[in-house]
Amino acid sequence: MASYVVMEPPAGGGQAEMTFVRDGFTWLGFLVPPIWLAWHRLWIAALLTFAVMAILSALGERLGLEAAGSALSLLVSLYVGLEGQGLRISALRRRGWREWGVVEAGRLGDAEIRHVLETGEASVEQEPMPSIVPDASQARPAQTGMALGLTHTPGRP
Repeated sequence: MASYVVMEPPAGGGQAEMTFVRDGFTWLGFLVPPIWLAWHRLWIAALLTFAVMAILSALGERLGLEAAGSALSLLVSLYVGLEGQGLRISALRRRGWREWGVVEAGRLGDAEIRHVLETGEASVEQEPMPSIVPDASQARPAQTGMALGLTHTPGRP
């Protein structure tokens, strides 16, 4: 079962919908990191990823270390695959979004339904629970006199 991080939009923004970000590995982020980052509007990260992968490929060809350049590019892809969703959440936080919480579900539609059910239950006002701590004014007065053992029987000396 996957976890979805629910992000609330900023209070002053015109966007009223929440965003659900799946927490986990992203295959598209692994296969095509710069395109995946640009798709999710992480422009600076997309440009940096593209530049790093291009530099690693060029250095690998120029120095005759194609395998090392490919391995390092694979590490960049692996990083985006593992941490891409975290980068999305961080970008949303920088834009003023707040984290509502985490919802566990198998698919995005199920996560949305669970979120609606959880927020619907929280908005219903409930009657206050009765107090289980007795009121001090109704407490039994302190017993005076001699007592033998652990208990004191009222009315007996």
